[in-house]
Amino acid sequence: MPGFTRVLAVTGLLVFSGGTLGSQQDERGPNYLQPGNSAVPLTDTINARNEFRIGVQAYYRYAFNEAINSFERANSFRPGESLILDWLGRAYYRSGFEDTAVRQWSFAAETTPSSSDEILLRSRIETVQNRRSLFPLMEENPHYVEAGRYPGRTGTGMYFRQPSSVLPLEDGGAWVVAYGSNELVRLDVNGLIKQRVRGPLNGFDRPYDVAQAPDGRLYVSEYRGGRISVLDAGGRWISYLGSKGIAEGMFVGPQNLAVDQDGYLYVVDYGNRRIVKFDPEGNYILSFGRRDWDFNGFLSPTGIACMDERVFIADGVSKQIYTFDKNGTYIGVLVEAGLTGPESIRIFQDRLLVADTVRVLLIDPDSAIVEELGLVGGSRARIIGAGMDLNGNILAANFQGDEVTVLSSAADMAAGFFVQIDRVVADNFPRVTVELSVQDQRRRPILGLEARNFFLTERNRPVADQNFLGAAYLSNRFDISVLMERSDTSALMRDYLAAALRDIQAAGSRLVSVVSAGETPVKERLGTGVSALEAAARAGNYTPRWRFDGGLRLAATDLLGGEKKRAVVFVGTGSMGELGLEQYSLSELAAYLANNGIAFYMVMIGSSPPGDEFRYLCEETGGDIVNLYQPSGIGPRIRSIGQKGSGSYALSYRSTLETNFGEDYLPVEAEVYLMERSGRDRIGYFAPLR
Repeated sequence: MPGFTRVLAVTGLLVFSGGTLGSQQDERGPNYLQPGNSAVPLTDTINARNEFRIGVQAYYRYAFNEAINSFERANSFRPGESLILDWLGRAYYRSGFEDTAVRQWSFAAETTPSSSDEILLRSRIETVQNRRSLFPLMEENPHYVEAGRYPGRTGTGMYFRQPSSVLPLEDGGAWVVAYGSNELVRLDVNGLIKQRVRGPLNGFDRPYDVAQAPDGRLYVSEYRGGRISVLDAGGRWISYLGSKGIAEGMFVGPQNLAVDQDGYLYVVDYGNRRIVKFDPEGNYILSFGRRDWDFNGFLSPTGIACMDERVFIADGVSKQIYTFDKNGTYIGVLVEAGLTGPESIRIFQDRLLVADTVRVLLIDPDSAIVEELGLVGGSRARIIGAGMDLNGNILAANFQGDEVTVLSSAADMAAGFFVQIDRVVADNFPRVTVELSVQDQRRRPILGLEARNFFLTERNRPVADQNFLGAAYLSNRFDISVLMERSDTSALMRDYLAAALRDIQAAGSRLVSVVSAGETPVKERLGTGVSALEAAARAGNYTPRWRFDGGLRLAATDLLGGEKKRAVVFVGTGSMGELGLEQYSLSELAAYLANNGIAFYMVMIGSSPPGDEFRYLCEETGGDIVNLYQPSGIGPRIRSIGQKGSGSYALSYRSTLETNFGEDYLPVEAEVYLMERSGRDRIGYFAPLR
C-alpha cells in the first residue's frame, strides 16, 4: 500500500498519496487536493488523515468499535478512498459484521488504482462469501489431488526407504514408518526430517505400523522381529510387547495397529491370521478372527481401526472389510465389493480412511458408502498406509515409490491460504513485530509453518533481518472467559454454576473474566481463591430477560489481547431465552468469535438438551458441549483448549523505511508458501511519533 507524503514543507501537512488518497493539486490552489474527479478541501484531507491514524491505532489495540467510528469519519471527509475502505472492512470483519465488511471491501476494490490491491481485495471477498455458502456444499464431494511429495530418495542420496505407515502429529507433521531402512522418521510440514528413531540398541527389525496411545506412548509393530516396540511420545524406546510365536499373545509378522479410546491395543497378527488385544499396561487380553461357526476366518488381515464399540478389519485377499465388537464378536461384513487391495484403515471425522492399492477411500461405517478421495499416480505406486494430517492433507505412504505423497483438496489448492495480518507492533521501531494468522478457506488453522514459509516485504522489497519468533500451536497456554446464564431457571441451579466455575479454574486455564448474562450483562468482580469464585457464581440478578448475545460479546472482548488459544465457556441450561439474540444475530456472534480465534464451549447444567444455537456456535468456532457431571468431568475438555491447533504466528524485522518523524503510513506485506499453496495479506502501521 502506498504511504503518505509531505505536501507543504512549511506546515508539515501529510496527505494520502500514490493514488490511494489522490495527491494532485487542484487548479484552484494549494488548499485543495483532487482525488479522482472531485476537488477536496485540504482541511478535509487533514481531518481524514488524523481520523485514519486514530483508527489504525485503535484497531491494533483490539478496539474495533472505536476503529470503525474513526474510519467512518475518515471516509466522510474523503469518500471512496480505497485505503480507508479497506481498513473499515477489516474492522467490521473483526467485529463479526461480515456482510458489511464485504461491502466495504467491494467499494475499495472498485476505487483502488492498483491491480495488485484489487486482486487481494477480490480474493478476500470471495473467501468470506464462500465460507458462508459454497464450501460446506463442496465438502460433500471432496476430491483430492497430488499437492507435493516427501521423497525418500533423490539423485544424491537416500533419506528413507519403503514407507509403510504415517501417523499425523499435533504440529502438522507426521511420523513415517520406514520399513526398508528400519526406522521411524519424523517429518515437518515442509517434508524435512526433524528426527530419526531406530529403536533399542539392536534396532527395529522391519517396522511396519505405528499407533499412539491416549497417554502419548507410541506402539511400533516389527514385522520380522515378531514383537511390538513401546516408545514414549518423543520416540525413546521403553520396552517390548509380545514375542515371536504362535501361542496366545505372540506374533508371526505383526502388521497394522489400532488403539481404542480406552487405550487398548489391537494388533494384526498377520502370520497367525488373527487379531491380538492388549490392555493399556501391556497385558494380553484375548485374540479373535479365526474360523468359527459364524465367521470363515481371515485370509490376509491388513488394516484395522477402532471406533466407539466397533473394530473394523480389512482383508487383502477377500477384499472386504469386516466388523467386530471390542470383545472379538463377529458382527458382519461392512464392505464386500469394490475394493482392490485394502491396506491400512484410519479414523477421520467418524469415517474410515482406507488405503486401497493406489486409491484413498472414505467409508461411512454406518451406511457402508464408499467414496474415492484421490489417486496416487506413477508406475511405482502402492499405498499401504494413509492418514489425514491436521492441515487437511492426506499423507499416503507410497511403499514402492519410496515417498510420502501429499494429497490436498482440489478446492483448497485452487483457493490457497487465507492470510490475515492481525497486528503490527512498532513500539521499538525500526524493529517491527508482525502477528498473523494462516488458515485454509474453511477457517481451519494451518499448523507447522516455520521461518522458511514466510516472506515479508515493505514497498515490494524484502525486509531486513526477518526473524521467526514463534507459533501459537507450540504452546499449551490458554485463556478463558466464563459466561454464566442468569435466567430464572438457572437461579435454581446456583450450586451447579459454582461447581462449574470451580472445575473450570481447576483445569489449569487463566481465567480472564467472569461475565453474568443478566438483563444488562456485567463483569463480576473476582476475589482470590475458590470461595470468591463460588460466591460470584451464586450471586447476581436472575431474570427471564437475560441477555445471551450481549454477555457473549462482553466475555469474548476480554480475550482479544490475551493468549492465542482462547475460549468463552458458557455455563447454562440449554435454552437461549426470549432476549438471547435481540441485539446480535447468531451468525454475527459466530463470526466475531471465529474471526478473532475464539472458541465457544458450553457446560450444560440441568437435564434439558442444548439448543441448536449453541451447537451452531460450537461448530463454527471449533468448540464443544460438555455435561457438568459426565463421568470424566469437564476438566479434560477444558484442558483440550490448550491442545488445539492455532494458526497464529509472529515474526519480526528491521524496517528500512523513512517515518517522517512517525507521521508516515508504512506498508508491510506477508506472503506464506507451503508446497503448491500460498496466500498473502497487505497492511500498514505508524511508527511512534518523534
